[in-house]
Amino acid sequence: MKKFGKILIFALIALVFLGTFFYLFKRSQPQEIQYQELSPAMGDISRSTVVTGKIQPRDEVNVKPQISGIVAEVYKEAGQMVQQNEVIAKLKVIPDMGQLSSAQSRVRLSEVNLKQARTNYDREKALFDKQLVSPEEFEKVQQALRQAEEEHAIAKETLEIVRDGVSSANKSGSTTLVRSTISGLILDVPVKVGNSVINSNTFNDGTTIATVANMNDLIFDGNIDETEVGRLHIGLPVRISVGALQDFSFDAALEYISPKATESGGANLFEIKASVSVPDSVTIRSGYSANAEIVLQQVKNVLTIPESAIQYDGDKTYVFVKEADEYVRRDVQTGLSDGVNIEIKSGLEMGQTVRGPQIISSK
Repeated sequence: MKKFGKILIFALIALVFLGTFFYLFKRSQPQEIQYQELSPAMGDISRSTVVTGKIQPRDEVNVKPQISGIVAEVYKEAGQMVQQNEVIAKLKVIPDMGQLSSAQSRVRLSEVNLKQARTNYDREKALFDKQLVSPEEFEKVQQALRQAEEEHAIAKETLEIVRDGVSSANKSGSTTLVRSTISGLILDVPVKVGNSVINSNTFNDGTTIATVANMNDLIFDGNIDETEVGRLHIGLPVRISVGALQDFSFDAALEYISPKATESGGANLFEIKASVSVPDSVTIRSGYSANAEIVLQQVKNVLTIPESAIQYDGDKTYVFVKEADEYVRRDVQTGLSDGVNIEIKSGLEMGQTVRGPQIISSK
């Protein structure tokens, strides 16, 4: 019984050894090389680039006050439409004390001059009625009175403007009322009632009361690398896709290419702009991130094959064409490539079979 067990163990060991030897022998045998077979086809090839950027209104205006003061009332809010010259906010003027004091002093002085002019006029008129003075002398006094009245009116108007920001004689053109300079959509109202605001001057840009834009006239604004800008020209068709609007894209046309580059991260980028055509049924918000696909080159209805079939020998390109049961080298002239398929200008015809990449089989 023990002898039989030993024989069985030796038999199993021999079987494992023979099986391993046979497996390694089969693995060491050379495998037949197989290739994919590809056929030329007629098709279109285009080469494009994708530029990232934003959708922005062409006309976006910051509405600023004409005077400094405090926001007394705000009549509009972001998201509302506004017409040109429509009032957005009202300001309360905080007068400059120096200017206010000077205006008040001018009013008092004009009142004194006016009182004296009236006294002179009354005296001269009494004498003129008695024909004791000449008409020329009376006209001089009369002219002095009119001049004093005008100076008094101007002094009062100046005081009103300094104190209130508007005169009673010109309320319709009040500088305390901040009006929109264009018609459009209010994108932002960054001020609140009680905020101090200043007008634009030599030393600062002034406080923005509201940002208004015409959202019916939009552009795509992006940057393209210097390696591709040389292929662009005004009028190129552009396809815009917006990240916030899934499965939706629309057409645009390239209208601006910056003549000067800006450096960003060591790369030279050129700004480009494209006019956007958006259907009325789609709502686009200012600042949406977008991608613009620009077709740089395109050929239609040409002979193409997968680029993986092309072989290179220096400056020459060739493929292997199947003739009978073997592949024969055939020089070809290539054209435009999109990275997947390539144009064949000469050297290949429809109906021929071309050797493609090697088929890798698992052993």
